[in-house]
Amino acid sequence: MVILIQCKDQVGLVGAVANIFAAMNINIVAMREHVDTIDNRFFLRIVVDGSIDTIVAERQLKAVLPADAEVKISHQAEKKIVVLVTKEYHCLSDILVRNHFKTLGASVQCVIGNHAALEEICKRFDVPFYPVSTDNTDKPVFESSLLSIIKKWGADYLVLAKFMRILSADFVEQFAFQIINIHHSFLPAFIGASPYKQAYERGVKLIGATAHFVTNQLDEGPIIAQQIIPVTHSFTTADMVRSGKEIETAVLARALHLVFEDRVLIHKNKTIVFE
Repeated sequence: MVILIQCKDQVGLVGAVANIFAAMNINIVAMREHVDTIDNRFFLRIVVDGSIDTIVAERQLKAVLPADAEVKISHQAEKKIVVLVTKEYHCLSDILVRNHFKTLGASVQCVIGNHAALEEICKRFDVPFYPVSTDNTDKPVFESSLLSIIKKWGADYLVLAKFMRILSADFVEQFAFQIINIHHSFLPAFIGASPYKQAYERGVKLIGATAHFVTNQLDEGPIIAQQIIPVTHSFTTADMVRSGKEIETAVLARALHLVFEDRVLIHKNKTIVFE
């Protein structure tokens, strides 16, 4: 089991938490902590060996922690995810392969696409695919269709695997810090269509990708993982597109791994990631 704690920092927190588990005769097999000295905020991730009564454990932990403490106790069970896509296949195909070989750390419940382009690959992996068109459809109607499918399957997280639609604030609010997105790191420098073409024309020397939680501020949610790779003048636009897809796939996979293993805490608009 994994226990995540964040609260106001004060002396003796690690010892107080450890004593709680010692009294329960529960062995701590891993413990990582971080203190944000600017906000005076304490963050802790603990992995324990054995099962505990989560209600009792949470009550006892909060009794020795500051009044503002947030405690999350998570069983190390597979998370459930719903994947949203448009037409680009690279991130989805990686997720489906990992899901098939049980290395994703989660179970893909279904895939929803606002185009039918990726239905065939989902069929090959025996994953339900739902086409929900945005053509001649108002956003509230489109999002209502999304919600009905998501609620049918249930999901701990929604993964936007190159899903090229902007979700409304009302929709995002229903899944606070449960929606994970991947995009090229050119934003906001290269906004709009053809970012790699714009990057090529500017002669950039680095390209990258960012995985983040979705908030009401477009592409400004808490960052989970990032990565960059060098490029040179010899790269064509096609070379940049190919390299960009590879790094987007890798960064999204890394972010999902961290989230599914409960290694990410959120404070304000930042993440604390215990690698």
